[in-house]
Amino acid sequence: MTHATLHPDAVHAKVRTLPALPQAVIELRSALKREDVAVDELAATISHDQALTAKTLRLANSSFYGVAGRVSSIRGAINILGLRTVATVATTAVVISSFDRTACTGFDFDGFWRHALATAFCAQELAAVTHMDGEAAFSAGLLHDIGRLALATYFPLELGQTLAWAAEHDVHAIEAERLMLNTDHAAVGGLIAEHWNFAPAIAEAIRCHHELPAHTTATLADLAHVADNMTHALDLSGLDEDMVPPLSLAAWERLALSPQQVQRIFERTERQAQGVRDSLTV
Repeated sequence: MTHATLHPDAVHAKVRTLPALPQAVIELRSALKREDVAVDELAATISHDQALTAKTLRLANSSFYGVAGRVSSIRGAINILGLRTVATVATTAVVISSFDRTACTGFDFDGFWRHALATAFCAQELAAVTHMDGEAAFSAGLLHDIGRLALATYFPLELGQTLAWAAEHDVHAIEAERLMLNTDHAAVGGLIAEHWNFAPAIAEAIRCHHELPAHTTATLADLAHVADNMTHALDLSGLDEDMVPPLSLAAWERLALSPQQVQRIFERTERQAQGVRDSLTV
């Protein structure tokens, strides 16, 4: 098979065509950095964007957040879920709607989001036991493979050939990406994170979740890496070709998890993911 190598300029050009995050999302994320947050003003800003309001309310009412059917307004969503969670929901709604779920033959959009959701849950559980930011961990876990969505949307033929080659040769998809595309979904995801001005720690977690930089203490990238590995091991995507990627022993040691904590995280992640696995495929 001829390698469908992607030129870096072509990848950069496609990422630059992604629409900017709506102003409502930018303001909401910015508000998280301030103590004097005007909740009513932010709620009104989101409410003026009808498409974003509809997507946010649909996600806020999913069983994932445990308040199904109880959220009827953005102000209500903030009251019940909190500003940080609403910011995550709104950002997620925008991300999902930015990519074409039908473009790439062989790419399972629903399976992708099942894995993304499970990884978000797992990263949040890891954050709880390692005393890190749970909301940031959830976001990093949910968005860690966003580069693969971009490849599926903008380079469907090339990614389709790559996925077929990976399945034929029984190798992990990222190995096939690097061999055949001259890039990988983590690198593309890092470009998207920069394009959308994600927090540096989240951008690093997306870009480095397969190749971790050296650190002396645990990072958000470590959480995303280990959560990704765990959820692949639990086979929560429902995909026949799901494979467990190599685990960084350095990241594992930095997290310093006990066997009891690992068992608890496995159980909680599996239970949560099975209960809400389709709530974000909108």
